[in-house]
Amino acid sequence: MTNVKPTAPSAVLGPMRLPFLTLVPVCVSLGAATSWHETGGINWFYLLLALLGGLAAHIGVNALNEYDDFKSGLDFKTVRTPFSGGSGALPGNPDKARTALIIGVVCLVVLGAVGTIFIRQWGWSIAPLGVLGAIVIVSYTPLLTRSPLLCLFAPGLGFGPLMVVGTHFALTGTYSTMALIASLVPLFLISGLLLMNQFPDLKADRDVGRRHLIIVYGPAAGVRVYRLLIAASALVVIFGVAAGPFSMLALISLAGHVIGIATSRGLARHRDNIPELIPYLGRNVLLTHAAPLLLTIGIFCG
Repeated sequence: MTNVKPTAPSAVLGPMRLPFLTLVPVCVSLGAATSWHETGGINWFYLLLALLGGLAAHIGVNALNEYDDFKSGLDFKTVRTPFSGGSGALPGNPDKARTALIIGVVCLVVLGAVGTIFIRQWGWSIAPLGVLGAIVIVSYTPLLTRSPLLCLFAPGLGFGPLMVVGTHFALTGTYSTMALIASLVPLFLISGLLLMNQFPDLKADRDVGRRHLIIVYGPAAGVRVYRLLIAASALVVIFGVAAGPFSMLALISLAGHVIGIATSRGLARHRDNIPELIPYLGRNVLLTHAAPLLLTIGIFCG
């Protein structure tokens, strides 16, 4: 891990993990697609508010995770890769730790404000999504990373059902079977993304008391579960088409899922060789963007 001290701006912006925020518009777009399919239109102001809420949620969990990892000492143990679970900005700038905490709290306030607007518009039916999202944000690092099952699915829950279904509800005021089925695609893919990203940080995570899946059950089990997650995501698309909510055009999402075949093989082959694994970590990021985006296009065009 480098000892070069980041500049002040990177120490402030680093905990936000700005390059990783691209998943938010991907998932919000998927919710917008299901709402457009069912209503024939989009309220662009509400869509922007939903996007703001999604960004606040993601930045908030990133900043609080950064703060907790610094306080636990994990940041000092992690061998940094482009896909590590933290930016590494705080060890060189310990005075900015409180700033990361403040960023996380401010994002929770923004998320609450956005939720309040939608409650005033649509009523209290959307509140459970916001409350569950806030719980995931606050508890992810200190609590959920101690449970293999909760740690595995919490990221996917946040980006999948909470963000996709939440966007759909924000735009329509109703829940939707189509949006729920669509949300399972990012649920499984993004759970797989975080699972694969844990391989390089395995030793450091174990040293600070985390108990995610590959710590408790081993890397071989992690590879098997990763493959199941990618397969489950593809099966959701096929089910959506067979059951009726999706048109045949939704099957173009499977072209994105093809990336998962090579990625899972690379993970199996290089799970203990982090330098060789890094290119496959990149492909995994591509997979988690491509498949939901193609599904979004399929829904809009169908």
